[in-house]
Amino acid sequence: MTLPPAVERVLDRAQSRIPRRWLDRARAAADRVRDVTDHPWLERLAQVGLVAYGVVHLLIGWLAFTIAWRLSPGTSGADADQAGALRTLAERPGGLVLLGVIGLGLLSLAVWQAGEVLRWWGGLLRAGRRVHAAFVCAKCIAKAVVYGALAGIALVFAVGAHYDATESTQELTDDLLEVPGGAVLLVAGGLAVVGVGGYLAWRGWTAGFMKDIDLAAAPDRYEPVIAAVGRVGYLAKAVAFAVAGGLVVWAAVTSDVSTATGLDGALNTIGAVPTGQWLLTAVAAGFAAFGVYALARARYPDRDPAT
Repeated sequence: MTLPPAVERVLDRAQSRIPRRWLDRARAAADRVRDVTDHPWLERLAQVGLVAYGVVHLLIGWLAFTIAWRLSPGTSGADADQAGALRTLAERPGGLVLLGVIGLGLLSLAVWQAGEVLRWWGGLLRAGRRVHAAFVCAKCIAKAVVYGALAGIALVFAVGAHYDATESTQELTDDLLEVPGGAVLLVAGGLAVVGVGGYLAWRGWTAGFMKDIDLAAAPDRYEPVIAAVGRVGYLAKAVAFAVAGGLVVWAAVTSDVSTATGLDGALNTIGAVPTGQWLLTAVAAGFAAFGVYALARARYPDRDPAT
């Protein structure tokens, strides 16, 4: 996809007015920062983060399964979301130390992922590549934010503090509903989450996630397995995101903040519909499958974030 020729000409003229020395300095600075994000030690720590990311999804899958079958998870009623999964680890012997390691790993993963922007930003200066480069850069930044947020939650639990994702989501929803235009922002945010769900579904259906795996390093016999668990995982996350976004939109339309409950609320909503027990079981299996995919990515990571 490319921009209309008129837009490309405007951008080219704007770029030509930037002093050459400024562009050279920007490239030199980007190269220096990229040397840090490409350091082998950071990559190893990022792999720890990917392992942690996989474990979190395995735990979400288990918590969702306990909701579907009304089992006791033994976690003081932990929510079936990222915070609930990390709280589950915090309640285990040695869990606080493990959460510290997970938090640092996820933080390194966020920095590592953000470093991908430095590999692609040059495309913003090239006609015909701007749209693709902008999309990839935006995706890398979004992933870095997600990993960074998870790192923050892990470190919060590691120091013995408390965090409830559902409560925070409801408080934010309530605050937005009290300001002019807040309901519109909530609807836009909910639709954006639904859009993320659509993107995850597309990525799962097309197996685009396999470009994040170093297939040259992975044994050939593992490739179909990784593709299968990745597809199931991405499609399950797509369903959860779509429901979570829909609940935010419903909260905005009805002014009922109790429906804005994030991932945990989305999974509980799936479980509450007719045949929901089996639907939620399938989604739980999907989250576990995504966890397995994340572990495979940790073992065979590829720096190329191409779509």
